Amino acid sequence: MSWQKSSQTIPESALLNVVKDPGPDQLGQDVWAFLRGLGGPSAIWVSGQDASRTRVVCTLLHGNEPSGTHALYRFLRSGKKPLTNAVFILASVKAALTPPVFSHRMLPGKRDLNRCFRPPFEDEEGLIAEAILDLIQTLSPECLIDVHNTSGSGPAFGVSIQDDPDHRALTSLFTNDLIVTDLRLGALMELSERAVPTVTIECGGASDHPSQIIAEEGLHRYLMAEQVLAVPDLEYMVNIYHNPIRLETRGDAPVAYAEEPDPEAVITLSPQSEKFNYGTLTREECIGSLGQAGLSALTAKDHKGNERLEEYFEAHDGGLYPRHPIKVFMVTTNATIARKDCLFYFIGCNPGQS
Repeated sequence: MSWQKSSQTIPESALLNVVKDPGPDQLGQDVWAFLRGLGGPSAIWVSGQDASRTRVVCTLLHGNEPSGTHALYRFLRSGKKPLTNAVFILASVKAALTPPVFSHRMLPGKRDLNRCFRPPFEDEEGLIAEAILDLIQTLSPECLIDVHNTSGSGPAFGVSIQDDPDHRALTSLFTNDLIVTDLRLGALMELSERAVPTVTIECGGASDHPSQIIAEEGLHRYLMAEQVLAVPDLEYMVNIYHNPIRLETRGDAPVAYAEEPDPEAVITLSPQSEKFNYGTLTREECIGSLGQAGLSALTAKDHKGNERLEEYFEAHDGGLYPRHPIKVFMVTTNATIARKDCLFYFIGCNPGQS
């Protein structure tokens, strides 16, 4: 799909608050005042030095992932003029502001917004996602960065549905590791299929201090550089990991994090499970204690829908163990996320292995 030249302004939207070139009085004295002033899903236009091009930044698709919001707010407060027009989309503002602040991935009873960027667009989250897609289509940006925090503590990495020089170049502004997946979940990064190079940046855990630095420095490079897409013949030193698999519970079965096995859970993991993030698990490493259903309560399907659970995992002595060394990503200690989304992603240990 080929879109037209970048729009010179941002259109009004019934579902998105639109703010154009906000002044200091519109930014508030801190990030909380800023978000309260927005009130709901919003798009902020900032005019750039080169008015013929537009770059988009999306953040706060999940209300418990604050690094992108803090980085965006500090950039706006700096008064710097970006190299190109910049549009900042903040989506789950209401979830972020709901006490305890920055703790709700989404509001109770609502869908995960980053699973709603494909039809049908019927409920509130679907309509917001559709409005964001319509806005991006109107803007026809040269690229888009979607800034997140991982659901557990760990280092930064990028996620994309394409492995090409443009996606590697965008990733390199923030981190040197890129996960490339053929899995389609309705995430915003799937915009790459519409000729908008898009990379999700997982800055690290929400409470990890480096996450804030990565978000701020990467965002500054993205907004102020003359060229952020690939330069011909320039090699980007980015490690590529293809098609991670999600380890999930069947039917959203309960997960627990405790030192002793929870009889109500299909698997109990250590409260320190985040230590596994970006590490390699060997056959000797117990991942967690299985419930009475054993392995049958878990599933690990690849991007083609093939079940791979028993190829990668085995049960003995009541515990879950890898059959082969695996590298894991996005390990969480949030039981709700583990149950509703996944326990973690995993791949073979060598970059490029599917």
